[in-house]
Amino acid sequence: MRYQNKVVLVTGGANGIGAAIVQAYLAEGAQVIIADTQVPSDKQAVFIKTDVSKMDEVERLFTHIRQHYQRLDILINNAGVSKFKDFFTIGIEDWENVINTNLRGAFFCAQQAAQIMKEQSIAGSLIQIASTRAFMSEANTECYSVSKGGLFSLTHALAMTLQDDHITSNAISPGWIQTEDYHALRDIDHQQHPSKRVGKPEDVARACLFLTDPSNTFINGENLMIDGGMTRKMIYEH
Repeated sequence: MRYQNKVVLVTGGANGIGAAIVQAYLAEGAQVIIADTQVPSDKQAVFIKTDVSKMDEVERLFTHIRQHYQRLDILINNAGVSKFKDFFTIGIEDWENVINTNLRGAFFCAQQAAQIMKEQSIAGSLIQIASTRAFMSEANTECYSVSKGGLFSLTHALAMTLQDDHITSNAISPGWIQTEDYHALRDIDHQQHPSKRVGKPEDVARACLFLTDPSNTFINGENLMIDGGMTRKMIYEH
């Protein structure tokens, strides 16, 4: 088991992509902590109820980790919310909810995690779960796209800042990842992807395992697109 005795924190790990990431690390022998506002159905991991948009809850989370584990090897910043609203009517509350959860929360979780890694001289790994929407857009997705673009920038900035501490920082940008009712997808949904299928949460989980593998520390400051080739596809009307 590659991650035996490693401590892994997954924010937003109760459902969807986060839950698949949790399962992947558990299967590899890691001790996994889930930080989420929702209670996970899986009881193998340790659950700490946390809203990462609130600084007091982030601080409480990492205080618990320091007291009970004295180490942290991997942080997966996966927690996120999406609100796609009309650009002209979206208000400050919606903006702050998305930015504070997706971007500010990730920043301060990374700061706290890296501090533990540095203190314990751990060659750790940080992963930000960004999105292909950081690089391409549909209409009225401004808040979400900005937050995910910020995660991409945060990723390479952290790689530079933490290089002397031997902490790597990488991002994963999922495309269409179907988290439920996969069997209900249409044939056209699959066929429009060069890989001829819509993505599954496990696709992202496997990428996390790859990027945080100690043998892959030469990959640093990078963003891995997990989108079945869609961001490389030229689309014209014929």
